[in-house]
Amino acid sequence: MALPFVPSDAAVLCLQAAVVVAPRRPPRLAIAERIRGPAWALVPIGSIVLVVFGIRFLSNTATGLTYLAVVAVPPLAAAALGWAARGARPVAAIGAAALFAVAWAAHKTLLGEAAAALLSALSCVTLGVLLAAVTPPKWLKLGIVAMACADTWLVVSDLLQAPNASLVAAHPVGGLPQLQSVLFGSVSFGYGDLFVAALLGAVLASERRRQWGAAPLTLVLAALFDLLFLVLNELPATVPVALALIAVEAWPRVRKFSVGRSRSTPAGAIPRPAK
Repeated sequence: MALPFVPSDAAVLCLQAAVVVAPRRPPRLAIAERIRGPAWALVPIGSIVLVVFGIRFLSNTATGLTYLAVVAVPPLAAAALGWAARGARPVAAIGAAALFAVAWAAHKTLLGEAAAALLSALSCVTLGVLLAAVTPPKWLKLGIVAMACADTWLVVSDLLQAPNASLVAAHPVGGLPQLQSVLFGSVSFGYGDLFVAALLGAVLASERRRQWGAAPLTLVLAALFDLLFLVLNELPATVPVALALIAVEAWPRVRKFSVGRSRSTPAGAIPRPAK
């Protein structure tokens, strides 16, 4: 029996918020320092635009991405468990193999779908940490917002629906799990929607309190945003992540402004006009 939409959607939104918390602080790697630069901030927007137009205009792109995900996602998930995620331990990397086995053996069940979703989410954590290691934070934040803007444009212009349907429908042979997107219960969630959450977590990971604050904020904003499903069939799930980033960035400035005003005007005092 299929899981109804509301619990399916709630589970996927919780997974997206958990991905925000998961990334560790990007390490300082010698090779990362050599190739570090603002151009990497184009990766988020490129990842969605190139995929959409590739599927629209190049045959078999969706099938190719399906097999690429089968090959790339498990090692990336293992890297998250062993290195990229908070609390990672090298021995934990074998957990990715267990998740892949469950996702493959039970691919027609909710358990299999959950295992596949976790694999995809963990792989995004590794990608987020790696991209944050080579991209200046300011530029990566702009990249997150740009990705959400591009996602919104693609949905509003009706350019996303057909490529997304093709990607979701692509099945690897032999009952191998679909890792190119998240399918859980009655909900389809794009890989990029988890990737952008990992980028948010990675760019805030050096300030743990802000990272942990951004996760529940993302969940609340995504839940409110999904109320639009009452009147729409498809939404850009990258938007709540970008809004959470904007809110987290704006809050210290708003708080500083409020504290500055309260200190300049003592409680109960009425400012007098200058003579």
